[in-house]
Amino acid sequence: MPNTASAKKELRKSKKRQTRNAKTENNLKDLIKKSRRAIEAKDAGAKELVLKTLCALDKAAGKGIIKK
Repeated sequence: MPNTASAKKELRKSKKRQTRNAKTENNLKDLIKKSRRAIEAKDAGAKELVLKTLCALDKAAGKGIIKK
């Protein structure tokens, strides 16, 4: 457990970031799976889904959630 006030605050910040990053990673995994399924099924909306997935990946990489 942190002792100082600044260490306590840093722990709170760290937990918030961790949950936000986990949520983003889960959303990315879902988008990737949906895109792959759409491509395999040759859906008409596969192109838009892939573009949405690529945009989300670029955004996550820019924020440092995943590696570039």
